[in-house]
Amino acid sequence: MFPGSFNPPTTAHLAISEAVVGQHRLDVLVWSVSRVALAKEDVQRPRLADRVAVLEEVAAPLDWLEIDVTDAQLLSDIGTGFDVIVMGADKWQQIHDPVFYGNDPAQRDASIAALPAVAIAARPPHDCPAELVLDLPDWVGTVSSTQARTTDPALMTPEAARFDTETGAWTDPARYETWLARRREN
Repeated sequence: MFPGSFNPPTTAHLAISEAVVGQHRLDVLVWSVSRVALAKEDVQRPRLADRVAVLEEVAAPLDWLEIDVTDAQLLSDIGTGFDVIVMGADKWQQIHDPVFYGNDPAQRDASIAALPAVAIAARPPHDCPAELVLDLPDWVGTVSSTQARTTDPALMTPEAARFDTETGAWTDPARYETWLARRREN
């Protein structure tokens, strides 16, 4: 299970996914998107349906990649029933913050203990246990969806880049709104 907002999916998401499938000998990896992502509750654009459609396009030629949409927000809930959960070192650090568990360290500890095996993509400057870190090229830790949206659209997967070129979904919010309005008219 690789939970995320994938807003947009990037070349790093794919590299991490390929690495975890190989290094953990997985038959299938699921990209899981929360309808309302924890700490990203205000994300409304691009619409979830459009992001999921792009993810399904990314997954279509890959027999080992599936897409799931969930109401769960905590990784311990999202990861239930899976053998491995994948996250970046920044997420590893975030899940240790008691604020996401009603400021209850015991609830945080129980939630982390409930996780399946953890595979972490290193992401400087965030620390994480070395034994959990995936073997990845250094460039992977420097890529972010924020960077792809704001300064370097070339970091998007080809499917996301194509959708963005057509709609402006990530790089031109006004054009995306116009695209949405035209779709509603038709």
